[in-house]
Amino acid sequence: MISVNDLAQKLGLSAHNLDDGDREVTGGYAGDLLSWVMGRAVSGDAWVTIMSNINVIAVAQLTDVACVILAEGVEPGEDLITAAEMRGVNLFSSKEPTFALCGKIHGLIAPQNGGGDALEAAEAYREADC
Repeated sequence: MISVNDLAQKLGLSAHNLDDGDREVTGGYAGDLLSWVMGRAVSGDAWVTIMSNINVIAVAQLTDVACVILAEGVEPGEDLITAAEMRGVNLFSSKEPTFALCGKIHGLIAPQNGGGDALEAAEAYREADC
């Protein structure tokens, strides 16, 4: 198991709100189109995005992701931080590109989920008709 705290420490993330650092991260999702994320991110995901408007927190709460990571040097405004605090959403930022963060997240959680092959994971996702 990897917790939000462990993920943040291993990735060198900047914390803007840490409500539940012991929350388990079970997967990951990258996306910026909020309506798309609402239908595809699942509970326990680490959601990587460059979107920083207040609606990110509503989507994070709706999908029950473990945390939101703003990538590529995007920094949250005070309104986003306040919304994260009010709704108990773990919120971080990183200067890393989205692709690099996703690869690192996969590398950290895949061995704990019984595998580490990204191609196998992608094929399983396609077969699940997600």
